[in-house]
Amino acid sequence: MRFLHAHATHPHPELALEIVWAQLASQGATTMEASLGWCYLTEAYSDHAEAVLDSLRARLPGVAWVGGVGIGVLATGVEYIDEPALVVMLCNLPAATFRIFHGRHPLPGAAERVMAQEGVWRAHTAQVHADARTADMPELLAELAERTDTGYLFGGLSTGRQHALHLAFDPHDGQDEVGVWEGGVSGVAFNADVDVVSRVTQGCEPIGPRREVTSADRNLVYELDGEPALTCLLRDLGVTARVGGTDWQREALPRMRATLVGLTDAGSDLMQHGQHFGADTRVRHLVGLDPARQGVAVSDWVEEGMQLAFCQRHVQAARQDLVRACAEVREEFDPTESPGRQMAGAVYISCSGRGGPHFGGPHAEMEIVRHALGDVPLVGFFAGGEIARRHLYGYTGVLTVFGS
Repeated sequence: MRFLHAHATHPHPELALEIVWAQLASQGATTMEASLGWCYLTEAYSDHAEAVLDSLRARLPGVAWVGGVGIGVLATGVEYIDEPALVVMLCNLPAATFRIFHGRHPLPGAAERVMAQEGVWRAHTAQVHADARTADMPELLAELAERTDTGYLFGGLSTGRQHALHLAFDPHDGQDEVGVWEGGVSGVAFNADVDVVSRVTQGCEPIGPRREVTSADRNLVYELDGEPALTCLLRDLGVTARVGGTDWQREALPRMRATLVGLTDAGSDLMQHGQHFGADTRVRHLVGLDPARQGVAVSDWVEEGMQLAFCQRHVQAARQDLVRACAEVREEFDPTESPGRQMAGAVYISCSGRGGPHFGGPHAEMEIVRHALGDVPLVGFFAGGEIARRHLYGYTGVLTVFGS
């Protein structure tokens, strides 16, 4: 199995495509018999998305396509943010191992799979792209996860000031689909024959212990381990002033603005190895305080029994957690443990609030990934929300590597 990738920036999308095609052709795209392609565009090309896809289809008529639009796009070792650019990746996965889905051709539901005859094609995992403005996205993702055997999704939300487009085109649909979608979800599902390793990096450092939510009302947390939630927060921040006094807000509020919350459902591990957040942890903003009832407000629905830890995000934590995620992926392809298993290609979805500047310099995020994984063909985009498992994340990176 082979993966090829290319990237280009140019004010005119048709010339950027010519540069991309020259790179792909030099790698052997004309003889590879590609079956699946990814294309990510920056917002500057939104109005030309159909023309870009039409050009790719004309060059490679038998290839299925998925992708999306973001404020930036990325490829191996490079990031294009707020400039006209596109990235493309091709692979020659067997056509029987994947299926394109979108609003007109959804994945079969759980009931349909149960009723289907033995030997029917089944989705094992799925890569998802979606319009960030779609209502009830968490519920939609949970329902989509039920349509896979593992419940594992990965991907991100397309963003744009005017359009939040995503791409999904199957040349074998038998219909003249445009392939550019607005609203809803689309993507590509893979069966169990496709080797996929995926990790989430949130770039946050816990500043306090893991606690259980013992009293909550919707998005307000009142008690943690039986103690007032606000008291726990101030203790973790090292605030010594007493709530209700004249100085506590002056001392506490500047520190709270840089503080977030890690949440996970009851029964899931909030922390992994006792040092960093586990894969099921969602990082959410603190959005308010209730001093009268000693509560804190979180930008998510909170229920009793959930686990919670206060955390902060900064350059050092972001770099360390990204290195950790890459190292875990690399370990999965350790030749001493899995002889013959190699990284063939990768997709990386990062938050629009991340990128090089968040990691200390231009292209720094992708340089970390490249240093850890090597020159593996990789493409992706900076999204308005990141998808991993059945959850919607923010300020997160989702790295997915395909094995040969």
